[in-house]
Amino acid sequence: MKNLIKQILCSSIVVIFLSNISYANKIDLPDFTSLVEENSASIVNISTVRKNNKQSNSHPQLENDELNEFLKKFFGDKGFENPEKKSPRRAQSLGSGFIYSADGYIITNHHVIADADQIIVKLNDKRELDAKLIGSDPSSDIALLKIKAKNLKPVKIGNSQELKVGQWVLAIGSPFGFESTVTAGIVSAIGRSLPNDNYVPFIQTDVAINPGNSGGPLFNLNGEVVGINAQIFSRSGGFMGLSFAIPMDVASNVVKQLKSTGKVSRGWLGVYIQEVTNNLAKSFGMKKPSGALISKIIPDGPASKSDLKVGDIILKFDGKKIITSSSLPPIVGNTKVGKNVKIEILRNGKKKNINFKVQELPVQSIAKNNIKKNVKPVTKEILGMRISNLSKSERKNLDINDKYGIAVKEILGNPAYESGLLKNDVIYQISGANIENINQFENIVKRMKKGDFASLLVRRSQGNSIYLAIKIE
Repeated sequence: MKNLIKQILCSSIVVIFLSNISYANKIDLPDFTSLVEENSASIVNISTVRKNNKQSNSHPQLENDELNEFLKKFFGDKGFENPEKKSPRRAQSLGSGFIYSADGYIITNHHVIADADQIIVKLNDKRELDAKLIGSDPSSDIALLKIKAKNLKPVKIGNSQELKVGQWVLAIGSPFGFESTVTAGIVSAIGRSLPNDNYVPFIQTDVAINPGNSGGPLFNLNGEVVGINAQIFSRSGGFMGLSFAIPMDVASNVVKQLKSTGKVSRGWLGVYIQEVTNNLAKSFGMKKPSGALISKIIPDGPASKSDLKVGDIILKFDGKKIITSSSLPPIVGNTKVGKNVKIEILRNGKKKNINFKVQELPVQSIAKNNIKKNVKPVTKEILGMRISNLSKSERKNLDINDKYGIAVKEILGNPAYESGLLKNDVIYQISGANIENINQFENIVKRMKKGDFASLLVRRSQGNSIYLAIKIE
């Protein structure tokens, strides 16, 4: 009997093993050979030359300027320090690009050709041609070039909005100057927001991208360009599994404007927004966090002439759902200037539609406020902080012209600490009610239930406004 059981078990193991082999053989991994053969002639290598009369901070052994620029983007303005004597030089950087149309238009990244005195495009057939810069847009990191050449083969443009997480993609470029290098991977995420890049919902992939790949195309399995490789996240300067590409639908809009006018105009709301956290959602009576919370309306901006108000939560813009606050700027920015749209908001727990005319984003300047120390007025301790009324001199220094606001003088503990409040914050509102003095603030807090969350409209010392959620204790 025991031998029979052993035979049955062994037979089962063999069957399972063979089944797994059979299953593995049935898995169809993509074959990229035909895709590469079809598109290699459309990929170009880009080098730039600039007459650098400024002191160079590049490492003497670092010949690829783009790598240094890449490191500057992630690790500060210094990049690599040059310990040797600094002198004027002619710098050459390497990047990638692709042929957009048969009449010689080429797309690459803005940072590849920034500050260049000469742009040289090297084709797959080894021809080298001087390129003319048609236009460049730092905000989207897109540049449009033009060359005079015959027998150019343009790429096929795909729809990046159809991309799905887990989908196979392929990149062709010149990492570290190694031309026509092919790497592949999958889409890791879509609509990814990166610091200081408000107008691009990046495609995140695990495709191996390195300095020199910048400006090169990202293909889907149909051989269509769905993105432009632009950035990596790295602690070493090399690939670490996180690559980011500009979606082709964003790039196409930018290219269209660069071709027609040489510059890019973007839609503008004229508001400061912030993320709706879980605690803020509770304070606004929402079941779950979503949307973009308006924390400040810019004076004389388009929102100031509309029905939008501070404290509104934008749920939809022109029919598009706003899941997170970071998804709003690229949607607004890519909206045609002058278009009339509907904005769905949540105000006082009720949904409302507002008609809005999108205006053009102007060149913005950052206001600086000098804050002076003043004699402390009477203070009160509440909710883990010490607050006080604002004196006339404080209002003048903070450029506060109305009667509202109380000052946070010190953070003593929770719940103020956990809410994110900081010393020198000015509290304007609590749960939608304007605050004129500390007694009014205390009375409102006393009427609230213990354990509830209240929303605070806070003005920071830099002049920015933000909503915070504080737990009533």
